[in-house]
Amino acid sequence: MVVEFPNYVKVDYTDGKGQSAEDYHSLEDKLEKSIRVVSKGLEQYESPAVMWTGGKDSTLLLYVIMEVVRERKEEVPPVVFLDHFAHFSENIEFIDRWAKIWNLDLIKAQNEDIAKLRERDGQEIKVEDLNEANRQELQKLGYKEQSVIVDPDSFVGNHLLKTAVLNETIIQNRFDGIFSGVRWDEQEARSEETFFSPRHDFEKYPPHDRIHPILQFDERNLWDAIWKYVVPDSVEKYPIGHIPMDYSDFPDGISLEDVPVGPKYFEGFRSLGTEKGSMKSENKPAWLQDLEETPERQGRAQDKEGIMQRLRDLGYM
Repeated sequence: MVVEFPNYVKVDYTDGKGQSAEDYHSLEDKLEKSIRVVSKGLEQYESPAVMWTGGKDSTLLLYVIMEVVRERKEEVPPVVFLDHFAHFSENIEFIDRWAKIWNLDLIKAQNEDIAKLRERDGQEIKVEDLNEANRQELQKLGYKEQSVIVDPDSFVGNHLLKTAVLNETIIQNRFDGIFSGVRWDEQEARSEETFFSPRHDFEKYPPHDRIHPILQFDERNLWDAIWKYVVPDSVEKYPIGHIPMDYSDFPDGISLEDVPVGPKYFEGFRSLGTEKGSMKSENKPAWLQDLEETPERQGRAQDKEGIMQRLRDLGYM
């Protein structure tokens, strides 16, 4: 399907080129830039959507968007959660709870064909049993095997369960802009991104733009923003400046379920992927760890980390 990118979008695709987190000197500078990028995105795109994983990055992204639309007296764009069938159950519960609290228009997108076949056959599925759309996706990858193990931590599984699903969701909903919570310092494949990033090659994906309002955050000031702004603004009577030391370290009347921070971060996970493919870094909460001298994604499945650029060329975040 050939679809042209709409000509009404006028953004600067070079904004942020050659920059890094250090170019935004304070937490307030970073947040001000995020607000400007979100505001521009809401002005320019007629049908945007927000990607939300329930993780720290996309939750900060969602918070900034909610604050901007509140000021503009508008509604939050549709929020897309890609269900790859391998999430922590706690993360699914977190998504459902806060989507309801924040009254979000939540789209849980999944590969329905693979969902049905997984119930019958498990993770290994015969290629001939896949529907035509999934077989075409495998052809794009040059896949030649007779069966496929649909594991979201693998290159093929990630494409079928995430990238292809996102592209189909964009087509079905006619989204023209996708707000995404990627960061420059998070990964080498994302270090050259700009605040407005075109995805206009219709042979790869439905033409749209990616909007990246939190590129300029690093892991430390991201957590600073969560505890200084996101949590106090979301939880009535939460004291600004209170940073919990563990699960139980909350003011009277406030518990873990009351704060918009995924419970796995309290356990020591710093980066959340699949349940099988993620490990905690330490036993203390993520924000209390050495974020400056140790790698953020060391607990993630490294086969996928090593092929990130190939995945992004196909439309991955």
